[in-house]
Amino acid sequence: MVVIAHNLRSTHNVGSLLRTAEGLGVEKVILSGYTPYPIAADDERLLHLAKKIDKDIRKTALGAENLIPWEHQADIQETIQDLKRAGFTIVALEQTPDSIPLSEFAKNTPPEQAIALILGREVEGVEPEVLKLCDKAVEIPMQGLKESFNVVQAAAIAMYSLQF
Repeated sequence: MVVIAHNLRSTHNVGSLLRTAEGLGVEKVILSGYTPYPIAADDERLLHLAKKIDKDIRKTALGAENLIPWEHQADIQETIQDLKRAGFTIVALEQTPDSIPLSEFAKNTPPEQAIALILGREVEGVEPEVLKLCDKAVEIPMQGLKESFNVVQAAAIAMYSLQF
């Protein structure tokens, strides 16, 4: 499984996502669009900004940023096409009119199937133009009055459900 975090704003969510993905055995995390990312070898950002972002991510990643492979990709469309060519099923974690319950998708997906799980913006979710590129959309049925979880909480539920 590969996780794509697209256009997240929060450095703390990114750090928490890296830590959670590492703990659940995810192959790689792709940080796309304007999602903040740790300092990279070929980093083109202004050094003082990259260092501040890196420090904020490290607060919640607690070293996972050094353990799990991650990469920054500005263009999600190209990333999705590359993953499709590599045999991945592209799955958005998003509530849509066509989304299916996560448990149903997990139950009907062979364990050997390579999955790329796309996470969207913290409030607005996965953009419609990105949803069009996905093979499926899955959602976590909510039992309470709130309509959604924090992006990393939802990702943890989905990663666990799809891995085990």
